[in-house]
Amino acid sequence: MVPAPPPAVSFSPAEVQRRLAAGACWVRCGARLYDLTGFVRHHPGGEQLLRARAGEDVSADLDGPPHRHSANARRWLEQYYVGELQGDPQGSVENGTVTSANTQKTDPWMEPKLKVVDWDKDLVDWRKPLLWQVGHLGEKYDEWVHQPVIRPIRLFHSDLIEALSKSVWYSVPIIWMPLMLYLSWSHYRTLAQGNVRLFESFSTEYSVAMPESVFPGLFVLGMLLWSLLEYLIHRFLFHMKPPSDSHYLIMLHFILHGQHHKAPFDESRLVFPPVPASLGIAFFYVILRLLLPEAVGGTVFAGGLLGYVIYDMIHYYLHFGSPHKGSYLYNMKAHHAKHHFAHQKSGYGISSKLWDHFFHTLIPEEPHLKMQ
Repeated sequence: MVPAPPPAVSFSPAEVQRRLAAGACWVRCGARLYDLTGFVRHHPGGEQLLRARAGEDVSADLDGPPHRHSANARRWLEQYYVGELQGDPQGSVENGTVTSANTQKTDPWMEPKLKVVDWDKDLVDWRKPLLWQVGHLGEKYDEWVHQPVIRPIRLFHSDLIEALSKSVWYSVPIIWMPLMLYLSWSHYRTLAQGNVRLFESFSTEYSVAMPESVFPGLFVLGMLLWSLLEYLIHRFLFHMKPPSDSHYLIMLHFILHGQHHKAPFDESRLVFPPVPASLGIAFFYVILRLLLPEAVGGTVFAGGLLGYVIYDMIHYYLHFGSPHKGSYLYNMKAHHAKHHFAHQKSGYGISSKLWDHFFHTLIPEEPHLKMQ
């Protein structure tokens, strides 16, 4: 006989109010209570907006304009479920009592989507490393990987390899900024000597002198090229749909980017780990050195390296920062949240929307789908 599920925990309005007064951020959907205290700093609409709704019924925000959330956002909410509110589910918690609130009930179509994640019945065993398991998901992989969870991910059995697959955010500037500064200084000095010429390996007659004054332009060109490369990699590699019958391509997709969409707030997997990043950076350096004179290619590379550092730092901040409402980063945070929760096939830009504009992959401006 299958055991009956444990009864839901009940909380009185007075108990909920005590928790709110102690700094917790609880919201409710009808009579269902959710503890979002650990999520407030990640909320795309800003921490202040979410805390302003503490104790209130957010059913209207979930169901209809102008704040309709995506299905993934609703599933996400269920991972914070803590119990039921005693008393009138149409009331709001205020001064320890339930008072009337002008809210609406949850739409019936949404109820099937509001389910607590059952880790024991998921498609994978979360007690074991996931990388080998996801390859067996086949046609179920694409839907599964785009249903985010709020727990960390383990990929490998080996503790050493697992450690190399993770990174703290500050490792990126610590490792790569000194290299960027050294390359910039070194190649600027080479350009200042006045003997660098472009296309000299093809034709001395039509070669172009490269004085030190071109250094800023080459550096900015490198940053621009990185932003384009970032977009192309994110769109065509990270968001490829692996064939359902290819075990290894599914694993490759998961380790490259699928893991990030499955656990978007696993902070140990938000920036590129130094070892795999080193391989990619070395590859692009060699390409530039083969195509351009050392000082020219090195300067473009240094600009691209700074662009990469900025990209990784902005990406981390979009997940864990609390930008001021109305600011550029506030808008980018909301934009990136839509990419994670509702529009995985658009909105590929992280540090800017430049290439989304250019390639017509902007997320549609639909206020009823915004997660805030």
